[in-house]
Amino acid sequence: MGKKDQTAGSGSQTKASGSGQIQKMKRKDYERELRVLHAELVAVQEWVKSAGAKICIVFEGRDTAGKGGTIKALTERVSPRVFRVVALPAPTDREKSQMYVQRYLAHFPAAGEVVIFDRSWYNRAGVERVMGFCTPEETQRFLELAPPVEKAMVDSGIILLKYWLDVSPDEQTRRLQSRIDDPRKIWKLTDMDLLSYQRWFDYSRARDDMFAATDTAWGPWWIAHSDDKKRARLNIISHILGSLPYDPIERPDVVLPERQQPGDFRESNTPTRLVPARF
Repeated sequence: MGKKDQTAGSGSQTKASGSGQIQKMKRKDYERELRVLHAELVAVQEWVKSAGAKICIVFEGRDTAGKGGTIKALTERVSPRVFRVVALPAPTDREKSQMYVQRYLAHFPAAGEVVIFDRSWYNRAGVERVMGFCTPEETQRFLELAPPVEKAMVDSGIILLKYWLDVSPDEQTRRLQSRIDDPRKIWKLTDMDLLSYQRWFDYSRARDDMFAATDTAWGPWWIAHSDDKKRARLNIISHILGSLPYDPIERPDVVLPERQQPGDFRESNTPTRLVPARF
């Protein structure tokens, strides 16, 4: 079985002295723990390919909750041929005329794949409901249909993991303000983010209704508090590792072979264009 007890040791939550607040994790501690988890993810990758496993990981949450950063931490040391990220744009007019889940079906994992949804079919229960992009009846119909669709996924052999990243109102405000103030982050800020920011409690109601209708034995929701992004990433990756029935694949020791002799090869005198060494 996978490493059910795999946890980020320094990622355990500690309280600031006298404040009741969780201390933010230091980067050196984070990077040390992440390195260990990355090694395990590589082992998972080899198991997925060998066993023909099919894994689907769904990330949902409020704006700025850290979905993108978590997905980056999860995938930065593994092959994109195995770990595939799906972040669909707004539906086209053609897709709007289709069955709602139809455009997502094509992205479900085949054998030997891990598919990660950066937002998913749950858009209908969240942003579409809150922003009025669908009717209340369409939302209710989705909430009724999602569990049996996910049951069919699991029955077909897909391992389904669903994560909700939760962020506090104050931390969301801080993160959105940092996007406004930092020219490196301004691209992350959209008009939809600003509209969503106003509707905190509408999103809370939508989230709670979604949990009530779609938290099932075969597709449970897992909630990660992400005011400390580093801890959230470690906790989620650790949980994913503990949720997969993998056994590390035995790999033979690798020894580099000797390079061939140069023979009659000589470095070319053909002029080349070098990138200026400005640094």
